[in-house]
Amino acid sequence: MASSSGYSSSPCAACKFLRRKCLPDCIFAPYFPPEEPQKFANVHKIFGASNVSKLLNEVLPHQREDTVNSLAYEAEARLKDPVYGCVGAISVLQRQVIRLQKELDATNADLIQYTCREMPSTVSRPVHYRRKNNNNMVQVYGDGGFDQNCGGYYHPNAWSNVHDGDGQEGDDGGM
Repeated sequence: MASSSGYSSSPCAACKFLRRKCLPDCIFAPYFPPEEPQKFANVHKIFGASNVSKLLNEVLPHQREDTVNSLAYEAEARLKDPVYGCVGAISVLQRQVIRLQKELDATNADLIQYTCREMPSTVSRPVHYRRKNNNNMVQVYGDGGFDQNCGGYYHPNAWSNVHDGDGQEGDDGGM
């Protein structure tokens, strides 16, 4: 809080703007210090001094500073964007959060993919078993699984090589 006008030699920004004497019990003095004249000018332009005075008298004393800060923010936002005010600013920030969340998700996906590719060969990877059927055709069994080291489920096509026992074509992988 700023110093009240009773202890200061200059009137508060509100009384100075309204060209009136700043009394010791001025409702505006603690919240509109003389160093911030534009703060009151904006609030007065949007809400009016009388309305702000009524509002501050209705609000509990410990809530007044937050009330004035909210009024000042809304007034500044209304002056910048008369149609949407602070709702426009909130909308811009929400779109920015959504864009950054998508960017973070994509980066995390890239990181997981990179981490899984760089894993040492001792890490369990999906096992695909190859077995010859009755027509001497090779069939591949197994469709991936869960690997805690790679952050969850993975698709078998994400791995570049297929493990089939000793690596020879037609090996039944121990089956």
